[in-house]
Amino acid sequence: MKLAEALMNRADCQKRVEQLKTRLTRSAKVQEGEHPPENPTDLFHELNDTLNEFESLVTAINRTNSQVLLSTGVTIAEALAQRDTLSMRRSIIQDVINAAAIRQDRFSKSEVKFYSTVPIMDLQKQVDQYSKAFRELDTTIQEANWKTKLL
Repeated sequence: MKLAEALMNRADCQKRVEQLKTRLTRSAKVQEGEHPPENPTDLFHELNDTLNEFESLVTAINRTNSQVLLSTGVTIAEALAQRDTLSMRRSIIQDVINAAAIRQDRFSKSEVKFYSTVPIMDLQKQVDQYSKAFRELDTTIQEANWKTKLL
């Protein structure tokens, strides 16, 4: 199985767990004389099987990510950490730009005037650089996901 397939299967497991949780909650209590829409015992068995599958997938994915090197010389796990950090940097700087760029319309001279304290154009260039680096790194990671066999 390829790493990308395992990642998709993991996402499917997560969705199934949430669905089973909802179904179990619906079946957890009924009025006297009524029957639950589904057998909770069967649902718990299915939930347990799904969680065991999830655990196996996560273990294999993490093992693979920590051992496989990308063409850049870093492991997939390191690249994922770098990608997450790029995303956070980009997001924070974009939030600062948005806060600094908010226009405050004044209706009279007595109203308070606001000024930006940060260089918006320079920050926007940083956002663009982080966005480009994120896209390039993400492409490298996705390529590796489809080429790498699960360990």
